[in-house]
Amino acid sequence: MNNYKRVQEINKKLGLDAVLVSNGCNMRYISGFTGETGYLFISDRHHMVITDFRYTYQAEMEAEGYEIVTIGSGGYEEAINEILKNDNVKRLGFEAKDMLYSKYRELKDKLNVDELVPVNDEITRLRRIKTSREIEYIRQAESIGDKVFAEILDFIRPGMTELEIAARIEYLLKVYGAQRTSFPAIVASGVNSSMPHAVPTEKKIEYGDFLTMDFGCVYNGYCSDMTRTIVIGKASDRQKEIYNLVLKAQLAALEAIKPGLKGKEIDKVARDIIYNAGYEGCFGHGLGHSVGLFIHEEPRLSQNEEDIIEAGMVETVEPGIYIRGFGGVRIEDLVVVTGDGYENLTHSDKTLIEL
Repeated sequence: MNNYKRVQEINKKLGLDAVLVSNGCNMRYISGFTGETGYLFISDRHHMVITDFRYTYQAEMEAEGYEIVTIGSGGYEEAINEILKNDNVKRLGFEAKDMLYSKYRELKDKLNVDELVPVNDEITRLRRIKTSREIEYIRQAESIGDKVFAEILDFIRPGMTELEIAARIEYLLKVYGAQRTSFPAIVASGVNSSMPHAVPTEKKIEYGDFLTMDFGCVYNGYCSDMTRTIVIGKASDRQKEIYNLVLKAQLAALEAIKPGLKGKEIDKVARDIIYNAGYEGCFGHGLGHSVGLFIHEEPRLSQNEEDIIEAGMVETVEPGIYIRGFGGVRIEDLVVVTGDGYENLTHSDKTLIEL
């Protein structure tokens, strides 16, 4: 992969002799290397994967065209210092948002450079606009989620626990081709559904419960994300009111999506509908977030997002209403921003399902 050339441009812009890339998603995006340990070193003269013996062969297979450096008994610092000396590096960039302070102190103490320069999100920003191939991987991941949702509806029965349903979802995602889940499945019933990021428990599903299922998977490294809320048994009038309001807000936000808008402008479309209906304070999270190699990427669709939404970005659209002691509803689709609107990658039914 030649994304290292784009990093070289960042080096030039920031006046760096070289940069150490430590964020795993950025390492994969730039080089193709998916190992769990290591760095990329990129200067004008070199683009290298630095790793240990466990990942040398993997790096050779995945990072085509890159020099592969395997550390010795002296560890990463000794190997990096040798590279710095040979490349005459004085100003070395590092990914400040990704690195623990303890690791930064270790590098600062042991690396022979004049200056360690924080590279904030300049490299991560390279991943914002997806290529057609990246979008296809995300589309495949989301289609797996659609299959799982259709099948889980036939599985759910009153008396099952949230944990049982979550385990079944994660099992089915892999059965249908996922490498892994993109995050632990959220399965929340009854009053638990009032917590947006509830952790599945041993609570049993009961008649009259809202049941929110939020899950995603990874296909060829790329994430999916979707949420559906159903009712176990017959929905009450209040449940119908809340559900239909969330759906109205979600559909309106979808129709508002187009390039050139700030993230907060799209968020406002859904938020105004929910707040004006009397549920201010019941929708406390952002409308959505970008998705790619990592499940929560930038830019977001949120009240404070000033960044412009551009064609090729992939965003979740997931308004919700959460009422303590009663329950909550969230409906989430995953969309690609196109030249004049959006393409919805999520195809599961959004009408209120009563099981």
